[in-house]
Amino acid sequence: MNQQKIGILLANLGTPDEPTAPAVKRYLKQFLSDPRVIDLPKVKWQAILNFIVLPKRSPKVAKLYQSVWSEEGSPLLVISREQQRSVQRYFDAKGKNVVVELGMSYGNPSIESATDNLIKQGVERIIVLPLYPQYSSTTTASVFDAFANGLKAQRKIVPFDFIHSYHNDPLYIQALANSIQIEQDELLLFSFHGIPKRYEDEGDFYSRHCYETAELVAEKLGLPKHKWLLSFQSRFGDEEWLQPYTDETLEGFPKKGVKKVAVVCPGFSADCLETLEEIAEENRENFEHAGGESYRYIPALNANGDHIRALVKLIEAKM
Repeated sequence: MNQQKIGILLANLGTPDEPTAPAVKRYLKQFLSDPRVIDLPKVKWQAILNFIVLPKRSPKVAKLYQSVWSEEGSPLLVISREQQRSVQRYFDAKGKNVVVELGMSYGNPSIESATDNLIKQGVERIIVLPLYPQYSSTTTASVFDAFANGLKAQRKIVPFDFIHSYHNDPLYIQALANSIQIEQDELLLFSFHGIPKRYEDEGDFYSRHCYETAELVAEKLGLPKHKWLLSFQSRFGDEEWLQPYTDETLEGFPKKGVKKVAVVCPGFSADCLETLEEIAEENRENFEHAGGESYRYIPALNANGDHIRALVKLIEAKM
């Protein structure tokens, strides 16, 4: 009896094709035009985006990408490709008839093209795994939208499963805990990407997922409440976002007597600009300038074995 051929779509946010202002501008235009990300009135926002935001931010962001870009390319894409290969190797070793594709909500390879590739390879089912442990309308829902757009071009829509979130999955929590070692006099800061507070007020339960992840990891590590804290990074624009803010928290630590800190970003499945530049570099400088003595960034789970095991078990639960 032939095995059913299953397609796995691993999805993440995306990255510019190059660390140049034109490439970053194309990427940011697509990203910031998504109403899931920015839900302001379209005509008003597009005018602001095209005439103010993109001309001003694109060159600055390009320089930041240049600081983390490697010979292989964007860290997010390089690591995501390794995750894709690792998941594929796992199922190949199991003798499973599985095809793994990688798709990005913005930029290349697109989720639409990845979906098309799976269907062209004759898969009979698709399992979509957004690499966002904590659900947010700004991330997970955008993956769903892009996947649905990819299906619009298909005459034959195969059955599919969509993994909503895995913020409290035991293997994911264990993988995080295994990656963290805290010294006796360090405070552990869980930094998650922020979203506008209004989004939460309108029903997004992202912050609940973030707090549950942090609490489970702290419990697994045996950390008392005074040894860890949660904050939100990467805010954009003038609107209030989820608080406390990571940058302000780190800058204020030394005045409160916190001189040694370790920072982990559990919402990022792969290291990227927001972790390698914003957290590992920019916030380190701010913390040390404010009087901090020791700052450690704990890398994302990336393609390490514990993380891949957690991902494949999430997938197998849907097979």
